[in-house]
Amino acid sequence: MKNFNKNKTERVEVMALFGYEMTPCQPLSFRRRGESETEVTELIATQIRFVGDTALHIFDVLVGRERMRLEFNSRDLSWQII
Repeated sequence: MKNFNKNKTERVEVMALFGYEMTPCQPLSFRRRGESETEVTELIATQIRFVGDTALHIFDVLVGRERMRLEFNSRDLSWQII
């Protein structure tokens, strides 16, 4: 797996499970442009941040042993890796 630039946001495609038990959304894997699919090992924490009239759903996840943050923008339905 390539190193992730921790100072940059990048759009990604995410496979997520919606409406699962007490967690309304859980990212399962993601794909960066030009790369193969990367599996999310564990969901650590979730939070919602409101920016104006947009809700940003933030997911702290583990990918292997590396901690990452995925963000879902409810206004334009896009995912980013931070």
